[in-house]
Amino acid sequence: MNVIIFGAPGAGKGTQSRQLSQRWSLPQISTGDILRKAVKAQTSLGRAAQTKMDAGELVPDEVVCGFGRIGSQFGYQHFGIKPDLVTIAKGLTSAYQPLSGVIVGDRVWKVLEQGTGEYGPIGHGWTYSGHALGCAAGIANLDIIERENLVGNAAETGGYFQEQLKATFEGHPLLGDVRGVGLMAALEFSPDAKQRLHFDPALKVGPRVAAAALEENLIARAMPQGDILGFAPPLTINRGEVDEMIGRAKRAIDRVTDELVRSGDLKTGQQEATFTV
Repeated sequence: MNVIIFGAPGAGKGTQSRQLSQRWSLPQISTGDILRKAVKAQTSLGRAAQTKMDAGELVPDEVVCGFGRIGSQFGYQHFGIKPDLVTIAKGLTSAYQPLSGVIVGDRVWKVLEQGTGEYGPIGHGWTYSGHALGCAAGIANLDIIERENLVGNAAETGGYFQEQLKATFEGHPLLGDVRGVGLMAALEFSPDAKQRLHFDPALKVGPRVAAAALEENLIARAMPQGDILGFAPPLTINRGEVDEMIGRAKRAIDRVTDELVRSGDLKTGQQEATFTV
């Protein structure tokens, strides 16, 4: 049996893969881990992969990671990839105005340029494309990101954020996994972290934690892929605000933990959480 798992950042691809591996005695293969290690070691595979990375032939989705979220300007720069195309959106204007785009590398651009001369201009201009208001918001937003060094803050404060998540939730009876990069993180809940078990979906543990967090005036997203709580705080956040955010999250998680213990849906004292921060 072969299983291929895809998902958005923080969806839990690695966690789900480990669970399947342990439950069904399946070998887990992470192509990203393999290629990064091979490139670092400069094996024959690594050199071949590096050639592909340097040549492009990849299309990173930077809608979430782009413009500083993980402590680098873009995710592809963070992981040393040279793409042909890059999709961008939310971070471009910080969502104050709708604006999205595609960054085109030289190799693809030359094909478009040649095709324009032979077949006419590429049809990408529509009524609201490149709207002046969205572009103005994008320019202003990029100026702020650069002026206030928000990418640097995401790297420095993001490192502190990841450390505090681990320090706060390591060994917590409701936690199965903590993971993240920079100012993006996810907490995954499990009734038994050691065996990588899932809660009954009918319990809606993730949404219940998100609702409890909202009562603490903390907005955290219950991810649709499982009992996972996602965090993407503002790039302007400071260490004091990180402490406040994690404190509110812990109160919310503790409340739901108590509810599950009282209902018999969570047995305490049996957890052995693992962390991938």
